[in-house]
Amino acid sequence: MEQPREKFATQMDAAILAELRLQAKTEGRQIQSLIEEAVSALLAARKEGDRRTRIMELHDASVAKYEAVYKKLAE
Repeated sequence: MEQPREKFATQMDAAILAELRLQAKTEGRQIQSLIEEAVSALLAARKEGDRRTRIMELHDASVAKYEAVYKKLAE
């Protein structure tokens, strides 16, 4: 079942919009599908970045807490 769609309005740089229109025409797609694809990719990338930041925080805390153990294991 398809998700319900919601209309919204926004503005963007005229040159970017012209490129977007050309890309949509070249691919035989609607502009809205390209925007949806781009926003989905942006959100996924940001979510992945947040996850990576949290993992690095946990790693740093582990190294700080168990530094001596890690050094012994490395020997």
